[in-house]
Amino acid sequence: MAKRKWTVADMPLQTGRLAIITGATSGIGYEAALALAGAGAHVVLAARDEGKAQRAMWSIRQVHPAASLEFRPLDTARLSSVREFGTRWRDERPPIDVLLLNAGIASVPRREETADGFERQLVTNYLGHFTLTGLLLADVRLSSASRIVEVASLAHRRGQIRFDDLQLRRSYSAQDAYRQSKLAMLMFGLELDRRLRAAGSPILSVPVHPGVAKTDITRRGDRAGAVERLAGRAIFSLLGQSAARGALPLLYGATSPDAHGGHYYGPDGLWEAWGYPTTADVAPHARDQATAKRLWSISEDLTGVSYL
Repeated sequence: MAKRKWTVADMPLQTGRLAIITGATSGIGYEAALALAGAGAHVVLAARDEGKAQRAMWSIRQVHPAASLEFRPLDTARLSSVREFGTRWRDERPPIDVLLLNAGIASVPRREETADGFERQLVTNYLGHFTLTGLLLADVRLSSASRIVEVASLAHRRGQIRFDDLQLRRSYSAQDAYRQSKLAMLMFGLELDRRLRAAGSPILSVPVHPGVAKTDITRRGDRAGAVERLAGRAIFSLLGQSAARGALPLLYGATSPDAHGGHYYGPDGLWEAWGYPTTADVAPHARDQATAKRLWSISEDLTGVSYL
């Protein structure tokens, strides 16, 4: 990559392009929606809370009055919601140029199991997105400008795929669950790109991470205890960059002609915690293709979605 710092000003015009962003009502997802809408894209805010989505769209239109925006309900923690989203999209079949897989949660202190029988962080951050991508892949425009962008995390470095206890029923901690979900997201992004290349598809899969950004991902309302909330806020206040800066790697991966499929992008500053987009470090265990293939197979079995 060029040494010059990449910013939103370097983003190509997005007129005529359609972007779906999960978790677009706040934080880096909102900032990505704001920037893409400002560049001319039609942005679909795929989110759980319609009220928050409407407020986000109102806020975006205060900055970009001509923004083309749309809300569609999606809860990545519920596979029925993901399937409903995919079914409606397939019925209408508008081509997708950017699928930005951003929705996520963290700091759930006690293990929670969803109606589908999944550990909540794993399904919200990873399995729901695996399902969504499989359902929408046929509607992604066949072009090298088309991007599937998976939001991973620095936390992947200490993550482990617990094949012997994937849902963490025997042993749970909030951090282990988060690290596993983000490692899974990164491995999914890398494996998806390998499969796209093998299939001769021009679509790029580009995993990214925001560094340490000041967002509400660690504020889980009644779920998070006081200690977790205070610790999370202290760390992010001291080390975190703005959500707008944290969104830059997402926007780079989604739009830059210089972004490559199967590469990982994050901030260029100290420890990759803040800064401008650059190639990021992938922990060696995240490059293990045998583990990635095993995870893919298990994910297909768990979600009932098969592709590539």
